[in-house]
Amino acid sequence: MLDHIVSVARRRAAVVAARPVEAPAARRRSLRRALRGRGLAVIAEVKRRSPSAGSLADDLDAADQARRYVEGGAAAVSVLTEPEFFAGSLDDLRAVRRAVTVPILRKDFLLHPAQVAEAAAAGADAVLLIAAIVDDDVLGALIAEARRLGLDALVEVHDEAEVARALGAGADLVGVNNRDLTTFEVDLGVAERLANLLPDDVVRVAESGVSDVRGARRMAAAGYDAILVGEAAVRAEDPAAFVAALGGAR
Repeated sequence: MLDHIVSVARRRAAVVAARPVEAPAARRRSLRRALRGRGLAVIAEVKRRSPSAGSLADDLDAADQARRYVEGGAAAVSVLTEPEFFAGSLDDLRAVRRAVTVPILRKDFLLHPAQVAEAAAAGADAVLLIAAIVDDDVLGALIAEARRLGLDALVEVHDEAEVARALGAGADLVGVNNRDLTTFEVDLGVAERLANLLPDDVVRVAESGVSDVRGARRMAAAGYDAILVGEAAVRAEDPAAFVAALGGAR
């Protein structure tokens, strides 16, 4: 499945690269700063569906969902913009940008620097970069473009080798994905195992698999600054209360 997703992503990247946009100057909201020094911060995600879970909320209103997250104390909002497998769009990101004042992360399968500029032009404050789907040169180019445009880059890793690659590329914001992208299996032990490999000056984010306060406490105890929560946040009957409960975990 990952190979298929990346194949589709490459076609999308080629289209964007053929007609690159120049991101207008804008005041960016610092994701890195928003996640540090506040206990366990929560990045709550706007997500309609996923390959592993299928439909979550096809009729979800991105702006309204983001506002609920922020009411619950979310430090940032992640927006899925991948259309084919996650039913997302840059229009969702634009709507969220207008609705909330916290940093906004564009989550997608980004493969070309032009897509970073595209994210900035749509109002993103940060981009997710997945180490598993790019080589070192491309990862470095994506991080460099993000910094040129004033965006933070959250570099996603899943194992020891990818941690080394992310740090070697200069990542200062690293997300450890507890979900294996090839099998979709989730194991919070992944984040616990890799935490000690991340230097103190790197902001640590645990991604995927946290669905309750118990899981949030495990990530806090492992030394993470933040958790990124998608499916559980979308499915929550009261998203604001759910985010507040996770953020209160110690």
